[in-house]
Amino acid sequence: MSIVEHIDNGSAAYLRDAVRHMVQVACLAPSVHNTQPWLWRIDGHTVELRADRDRQLPVADPAGRNLAISCGAALHHAQVAATAQGFATSVRRLPDEGDADLLAVIELSEGSLTLGSAADLRALEERCTDRRRFTSWPVPQERLENLASVNADGSAHVRPLTDVTSRFRTELLVSRAMTRQEADRRFAVEQRLWTDHSGVDGIPAGAIPPVDDFPRSSRGRFGHGLFPDAAQETVEASDGLVAVTTEEEGLLAWLMAGELLSRLWLEATKGGLSVVPLSQVIEVEQTRAELFHRVFAGLEVPQILVRIGWQQIGRSTLPRTPRRPLGEVLLP
Repeated sequence: MSIVEHIDNGSAAYLRDAVRHMVQVACLAPSVHNTQPWLWRIDGHTVELRADRDRQLPVADPAGRNLAISCGAALHHAQVAATAQGFATSVRRLPDEGDADLLAVIELSEGSLTLGSAADLRALEERCTDRRRFTSWPVPQERLENLASVNADGSAHVRPLTDVTSRFRTELLVSRAMTRQEADRRFAVEQRLWTDHSGVDGIPAGAIPPVDDFPRSSRGRFGHGLFPDAAQETVEASDGLVAVTTEEEGLLAWLMAGELLSRLWLEATKGGLSVVPLSQVIEVEQTRAELFHRVFAGLEVPQILVRIGWQQIGRSTLPRTPRRPLGEVLLP
């Protein structure tokens, strides 16, 4: 019996379990500080994604950019999970101009299992953010260019930064942004708040490697301000450096940047690569403006930067960041 027949025949339990599983997978998406700033409402084969503004970071993310990018990643995770269960998805983004917190509505219908959909789902379930130092093996430029091909449409782009000038300017701006945040006590307080925040969200202290075990670019987010090796390169020479950009600015652009970030992360994970977001350069308005003008010539808006590299073979796994129970993110 097809999915649509199940729905038409009133198999409510089948549909409910499948959709709840879809939302559960969506909640595995990466989010800034592991705030998990999303809420969901299920109505039959219709699913709403809403922003949870109570989880917006007032210091690092006053405009809600990182919140929307996080929710966009969850939206893409949801679509992958739906496809892996044989659903087709139709997504309406920002469907209600009068309700800015309603980010998307997903309509499920009969689809077909695609070759590789189960592997995609497995990769999302295994994906994690490992902030430890990458190996010294360089990421080939061809690999980065292949990742750039995950662009789903013309509104958001994956842009590898491979030429010497772009990398140098970007590394300088990342370092400058981190220095500014380190000097601002409000950022430190907010980051500490989300370290061991609770048993269901935030970054567990056990998932934060020792300061000397990873480059300054990674430890600046949750390194407690300890930088004994300040002369170390901000981004290692062997790291791949990639930006997710959009042609416009605003809530829709941020949401779609998050979806593309999730697609990028999925493809990198399937290829054995590790991904670490670098949002500091975007969070500081001055460095973000310089990145826009000096690296992207004012043509594309940078929304998030990521480091890509290889983790050491046989390295022990870090504790997984926790997730809120489904009951906390489902609206009646």
